[in-house]
Amino acid sequence: MEKRHRIFVAINLPEEVKKELFAYSEKWPELPAKWTAKDNLHITLEFLGDLTDVEIGEVCVIVKKVAERHSCFSLNINQILYGPPNPPPDPKGTPATAGQGKIPRMVWAEGQKSKELQDLKNDLEESLLEKIKFRPGGRGFVPHITLARISEWEFRKFDLEDRPEINENIDLFFTVESIEVMGSELKRSGPVYTILESHNLK
Repeated sequence: MEKRHRIFVAINLPEEVKKELFAYSEKWPELPAKWTAKDNLHITLEFLGDLTDVEIGEVCVIVKKVAERHSCFSLNINQILYGPPNPPPDPKGTPATAGQGKIPRMVWAEGQKSKELQDLKNDLEESLLEKIKFRPGGRGFVPHITLARISEWEFRKFDLEDRPEINENIDLFFTVESIEVMGSELKRSGPVYTILESHNLK
């Protein structure tokens, strides 16, 4: 049986942005969550799943061509909050926003939508679907960076009024200059990400 590798396409972050975001891992010590390692912080553009070596080669060619069609652009990361926006309801709670009556799955940093980013994602998705079978993320993409994954079981133990409130306005700008084909290897200590190929935007 041919070996497969977990592959995704991502925007990696400048070191100073990763440092600022990772610092929030100390802000909510009471939160039952596993925080993402600083070097693993990124924005996923497309998760492609388990691919063969041949498929990975095709992905690298496609991503290179897509990158050559798009110019560098600025991205603003402006909020830290619970995610995703519509988590499943908590049977013990009442209908409310994430972190109150519902059980959030993550803490993430969210970025502003932009035409440049949406055009890049749409082109990437359409180009990849011509060669690779995967489940697209859909339209209305909101860029986000997973900062922590919440332990649902432990989070349920909080009374509603004791659940940490996470809604932090931030203002981090950086220029997206490249997109990367990434490999993900799941280990007991957590995922290890490897850049397979990096392609500069024009």
